[in-house]
Amino acid sequence: MRPQLISSALAILLTILGVGCTRPAGSGSVKFKQYFLKGEQLYIQHCSNCHQKNGTGLARLYPPLDSSDYMNNHFRDVLCLVKNGKSGEIIVNGINFNQPMPSFPQLTDIEIAQVATYIYNSWSNQKGIVEIKDVTSALSECRD
Repeated sequence: MRPQLISSALAILLTILGVGCTRPAGSGSVKFKQYFLKGEQLYIQHCSNCHQKNGTGLARLYPPLDSSDYMNNHFRDVLCLVKNGKSGEIIVNGINFNQPMPSFPQLTDIEIAQVATYIYNSWSNQKGIVEIKDVTSALSECRD
């Protein structure tokens, strides 16, 4: 099949499945849908065990990603957390969490962009696509 035909077929399939419904501007693009779907797969594989499939977190052990003031106010830090993990306290929605988050150094910048696109556009979040250039820039400034 020609790449253009495959992209069109993918866009139609994603529309039928409802991916991108009630999403932010630009979310109807094939690129957004590809990032979102790949990000969902990566999230399920690497993140959902702690943050739960529905993004609500796990009691006072692991913070929520849905309706998270930390995610909304620390975008670049979140990208660093995905790559480098975190130990020590983090405060989300006024609640202290102190479980270590593992690092995922094997994730590429595009995979982090895909995960971020998924988490920033799932549940109550509607940020739009997270571009690779934004991830690369944020990762170059991560604090140890």
